[in-house]
Amino acid sequence: MDRLVYLYLASILAGFAMAFVPTSSLVTEPIANFFEIVGGVVILVFSLALVHLGLKALFTKHFN
Repeated sequence: MDRLVYLYLASILAGFAMAFVPTSSLVTEPIANFFEIVGGVVILVFSLALVHLGLKALFTKHFN
């Protein structure tokens, strides 16, 4: 379970890295915009997954 949490945290950090890619001669503006959108979706999905794991762990301990 801990490895899954660390994987989700690493995915959130990767999403932040994708969301803040600077434009350059290699990464043009449309590509940077695409990475920003995908990074935001990744951050949102894996944050919700972490909240789900936390609530599941809280309620299974509480009701057992």
